[in-house]
Amino acid sequence: MKQAIDLIFPKNLIQDPIIYQMSKEVPVVFNIRRAKVTEKVGEIVLELEGSENELNAAKKWLENRGIKVEPITHDTLEG
Repeated sequence: MKQAIDLIFPKNLIQDPIIYQMSKEVPVVFNIRRAKVTEKVGEIVLELEGSENELNAAKKWLENRGIKVEPITHDTLEG
């Protein structure tokens, strides 16, 4: 199962290797589809692949660290 999500990083987490850390703790495959990072905010479009439980665990892991997670439709990802 694949799902694309939009991650919004607060300023204090921009320099942290959050996606790497998530992949070490949750067995999902990730693909960075797009990224925009400035000194004030980071936004990453991330495609996750795994079981439904793994995807939910990955999203919860990210949210618990202060990252805003929003689902993306296929149309939005390709646009």
